[in-house]
Amino acid sequence: MLAAPLLLLLLVPFPPSSGAQLPNEGQAKEAPMATNGQPFPWDRMRLPKTIYPFHYDLSIHPNLTTLDFTGVVRIQLDVHEDTSTIVLHAKQMRISNVWLLAPEGARPLQVLECPHFHQLALLSDSVLSKGRRYEVQLEFAANFSDSFHGFYKSSYRTSSGEVRVVASTQFEATFARAAFPCFDEPAFKANFTIRIVREPRHIAISNMPKVKTVELPGGLLEDHFDTTVRMSTYLVAYIVSDFLSVSKTTQHGVKISVYAVPEKIDQTAFALDAAVKLLDFYDDYFDIPYPLPKQDLAAIPDFQSGAMENWGLTTYRETGLLFDPDKSSASDKLGITKVIAHELAHQWFGNLVTMEWWNDLWLNEGFAKFMEFISLDITYPELQVGDVFLGKCFEAMEVDSLSSSHPVSTDVENPTQIQEMFDDVSYDKGACILNMLRDFLTPEAFEVGIIRYLKRYSYQNTVNSHLWESLTNICNSDVLDEGRIKHKEFCSKRDLQSGAFKWYSGDELDVKAIMDTWTLQEGFPLVTVEVRGREVRLSQERYLKSDDHSLTEGFLWQIPLTYMTSASNTIHRFLLKTKADVLYLPEEADWVKFNVDMSGYYMVHYAGEGWNSLIKLLQHNHTALSSNDRASLIHNVFQLVSIGKVRLDTALQLSLYLSKETEIMAVTQGFRELVPLYKLMEKRDMAAVENQMKDYIVDLFRGLIDRQQWTDSGSVSERVLRSYLLLFACVRNYAPCVTKATQLFNRWRDSNGTMSLPVDITMAVFLIGARTAEGWDFLFEQYRHSLQMSVKSRIKSAMTISSLQDKLKWMMEQSLHGEVMKTHDLPGVVVSVSKNPRGYKLAWDFLRANWHTLIKKFDLGSSTISHLVIEVTNQYSTREMLDEVRSFFGSLTEESGSEMRCIRQAYETIEENIRWMDTNLPLLQAWLDKHSHRAVHEDL
Repeated sequence: MLAAPLLLLLLVPFPPSSGAQLPNEGQAKEAPMATNGQPFPWDRMRLPKTIYPFHYDLSIHPNLTTLDFTGVVRIQLDVHEDTSTIVLHAKQMRISNVWLLAPEGARPLQVLECPHFHQLALLSDSVLSKGRRYEVQLEFAANFSDSFHGFYKSSYRTSSGEVRVVASTQFEATFARAAFPCFDEPAFKANFTIRIVREPRHIAISNMPKVKTVELPGGLLEDHFDTTVRMSTYLVAYIVSDFLSVSKTTQHGVKISVYAVPEKIDQTAFALDAAVKLLDFYDDYFDIPYPLPKQDLAAIPDFQSGAMENWGLTTYRETGLLFDPDKSSASDKLGITKVIAHELAHQWFGNLVTMEWWNDLWLNEGFAKFMEFISLDITYPELQVGDVFLGKCFEAMEVDSLSSSHPVSTDVENPTQIQEMFDDVSYDKGACILNMLRDFLTPEAFEVGIIRYLKRYSYQNTVNSHLWESLTNICNSDVLDEGRIKHKEFCSKRDLQSGAFKWYSGDELDVKAIMDTWTLQEGFPLVTVEVRGREVRLSQERYLKSDDHSLTEGFLWQIPLTYMTSASNTIHRFLLKTKADVLYLPEEADWVKFNVDMSGYYMVHYAGEGWNSLIKLLQHNHTALSSNDRASLIHNVFQLVSIGKVRLDTALQLSLYLSKETEIMAVTQGFRELVPLYKLMEKRDMAAVENQMKDYIVDLFRGLIDRQQWTDSGSVSERVLRSYLLLFACVRNYAPCVTKATQLFNRWRDSNGTMSLPVDITMAVFLIGARTAEGWDFLFEQYRHSLQMSVKSRIKSAMTISSLQDKLKWMMEQSLHGEVMKTHDLPGVVVSVSKNPRGYKLAWDFLRANWHTLIKKFDLGSSTISHLVIEVTNQYSTREMLDEVRSFFGSLTEESGSEMRCIRQAYETIEENIRWMDTNLPLLQAWLDKHSHRAVHEDL
């Protein structure tokens, strides 16, 4: 599953469980009672391992008029231990007519319900014998979910104003149980044969192709779908709708179809071509044929996350799939292609091979995030996806630098804790440590290992260690039997002192020992480097934004260091396994840069004269380092200010070089470090220094802004950067940009929105238009009537940046209502308003006033709720606001979210902001007083 895309606004820059049950794991505090007052025969959150399902016959009849559904499920069972109790999941469902179907005949089963654990216990009056197979049948009924999970109602409005209803599923992580009774844990894999009853005006689609349609009494139709491969319940999917589709076939013979509402079917061509190209790529790269005959991609009008990898039927937000060549931007194309690449990678990582339990979610999500970049780098090189990856590592570090972070592999038990795993640590940190490992082993060796992993564990469940074993001793004969001819050639040609074995020979390389240090402990290392002649002294510690230094003790990583020097372009390598070590340079150098291209998930502090030598290099010859290296220096130096390793004026001195920077990665990282400084001030009464900071940033990038053309020309990275810069310039009232954007908005409005604007500059134009009530109202009318999802998204974003407080409040209320503005867009709207200096109090008040509605709609622990909590509060820097935040969240109960990790993260972030301002504000004021517009350029 892909988290929902965040608003790209320049107001804000951008030990594992084996699955075995422990004696008290998930045990209720006291023996649970069933709803009828009897003791419930099972007292744990996790299901017993006595019975496993191996086949479901599922028949569903959704009624899109009454908004409810009925169904029958027959589950074939393998009994692993003698028992008279079958425990499975069901949530908010009416259960009736439960039968045990055995060779001796059918007999009814007593049913007990335990709502707290979402469990049913089916009680037999005779023992179900180990080694035998049985079948149970349950009839059930429920209402469509009023959230975005389970089997839920979606709707859309046609251009004529008619509202049409769609029924769609979203089962990850623990919501299949709300659609049909099932063993709703990833390790209980089974085959599914699905039948769906519908009206003739609708179509039904599911994981597998339809094999036949049967006419039923009353004019209804029943679609029968082929039986699925063996898979987990969270991957089951079905949709009843009036969608249309377009189709193509891949080189490997798989039928690809894209489904959308009829009036948007003409925006599906790009996604269809991308899906064909990417599925063919993965088929070849993984050396395992995609096992299903078809792959559908469906654009759902109401969808909470970004997309979902249901096997054979991936589902998406409309903005994640629909593309208009004339109205969508370069960043839209990049975003849509990345989402499709992510979900199709899951067809192997996650669907074919599935984590045993949600503690190792990163095995699914980290890999899918990582494969976005591997696949697009090869299939769509023009998208320059490498310019985006580094930002993901920086985002992960932001969360991972807090004491409330968690290891990549973390014990979780209840649904809220499981939901919390869908965060930047599982996705982005997971991807970044995989990228580090790939660089460590070489791409060729890494590919051999992951093919071995996928082939060895197809249709099974895995834990962390299975991956590390698959990446160890990759040139052994048993691996080669699982691999391909080219891998045999790779192993026969390898040089044990380089290539795949840069640090050790193959026999000595212990991948598990290295990677356990990155997955079983939270946080990441800060490596301090001190160069004395040819001698380089190294030490490591945990990087942590906390004044409690005891929290950094006891952490040790095995760090694959890379470095280059002024004396050589060669990338040197060193595995740091201890707290401190020494390495020797081949020759003395003017400067040394560690973590080349930031391929490693660690920060570097250059002690002694280290930072000064690098600042000098950037000022006089910045292109001696790659764009990624420059971005990582900007990131590291400002982050080191937060923990007192570097003075703020040193970091600001480094930033001066940015007046000569042109590459997107370094420019945007400059914004990400500098903009938050004035964002903190906007929430305080300090207009003078706030405006000085804003002027300093505009002055730094004035030359680059002035060189931007108001067109759609250039590469994808150049176009994304243009959109970013012009938006920033208009937000900051840079006169030449405001004048140009105002002219364009007036002409566009005079044409009643029919004039064609260059797509890349529309955010800047819409932003200026949204500043007046008349312009805002015009934009809203365009939003209301547009069928282009990317245009609607940009208009909505611009409207949230307006200073018109009544409009901001109205937008949040409308999004909650869900009639004109979709409720799934509400979190993005609230977060964007919270970054607006005229809206941050409105957003905080809205969050508090509607908290219980929000957690019901978006679910406790979800990435949506976490994102809301963290983003709405993360620019507060006063003790008064900290007290206010603590007061509200402290008043919650466990049922309403008081135990969520995001609340601890919010407290920590505000505390860090307070410390930062107390320590650095006088330094910042003095530095800004000294560096006028003239000084910025003269210092260079």
